Amino acid sequence: MILENKAAKGWWQAVQKTTEQKAAGRPARLNYKMKTQLQLYALLAPVLILIFIFCYLPLYGLLIAFQDWYPGMPFLDFTGATKWVGLKHFISFFQNPYFWRLIKNTLVLSALNLGVAFWIPIGFALLINELRLVKFKKFAQTASYLPYFISSVVVAGMALSFLSSDGIINKLIVLLGGEPFLLNMKPQYFPIVYTLINIWRNFGWGSILYLSSMASIDTALYEAASLDGANRWHKMWHITLPSIKPTIVVMLIMGVGGMLNADSDMILLLYSPATYEYADVIGTYLYRYGLVGGNFSYGTAVGLFISLINFGLMFLANKVSRRVADYSLW
Repeated sequence: MILENKAAKGWWQAVQKTTEQKAAGRPARLNYKMKTQLQLYALLAPVLILIFIFCYLPLYGLLIAFQDWYPGMPFLDFTGATKWVGLKHFISFFQNPYFWRLIKNTLVLSALNLGVAFWIPIGFALLINELRLVKFKKFAQTASYLPYFISSVVVAGMALSFLSSDGIINKLIVLLGGEPFLLNMKPQYFPIVYTLINIWRNFGWGSILYLSSMASIDTALYEAASLDGANRWHKMWHITLPSIKPTIVVMLIMGVGGMLNADSDMILLLYSPATYEYADVIGTYLYRYGLVGGNFSYGTAVGLFISLINFGLMFLANKVSRRVADYSLW
């Protein structure tokens, strides 16, 4: 018994000594890493400062979502000048007669982007990756990137001119023996027009991420597949797609997290009162009623509500992805 107690005591002392040595050596290792990676931390510092200034400091302004705030009023004033109203603006938005229309239009336009426009850059990247003519490959990539750098105002102006009564689309309809009509005044066609414009403008730029993922695939996998008799379709389906699956999943999770954030800027440039029934989304409503109308507290409350819903959707999509596809953001 005495020997067992001595052995146990010696083992515990050894454990304590090892723990103390690790604790003593941890700061030294941390300082060493800081010194050896000082340049990397210096490069990272401006980015962190900008993120803190432009992404975290403005969160202080969310206080006005719970106030009747007007320009010039302090966010926090202990003299009683600040008018706290609690959830008044949130309830007002839920009771808005256009609430369900806004939610429906936002979800429909976002679903079209996620269900159609999301997959086209992936298909385009797969096709570009299979091209063997280097010059044509570079030309196709460059030509597909260019629309992304065109201003939204110019893109919207081009689209509206094409859809006008004397635009190119109506001229083609007349040549084919049809009757011209104003597509931009038909609200039921707005989701299709909006989706096609987004596809044309963004598919080339969106393919860059997938092409870069394909460039990192080990060429030995393709060589081994060729030896096994695989053709190009088999290689694409069994090697390329599985290799870029993590990238696709991450982008899909982020897309789901932005379901209530339709491209409000483009919609503002394309829509009109005649197309509000299908085109008016939460972002455009906030612009008209919150910013232009001067209802800043109401607009902040709606924006906070939408951000919370988006975060919940992204969290749910991340959880489902982790269980189903074994890939996730965290």
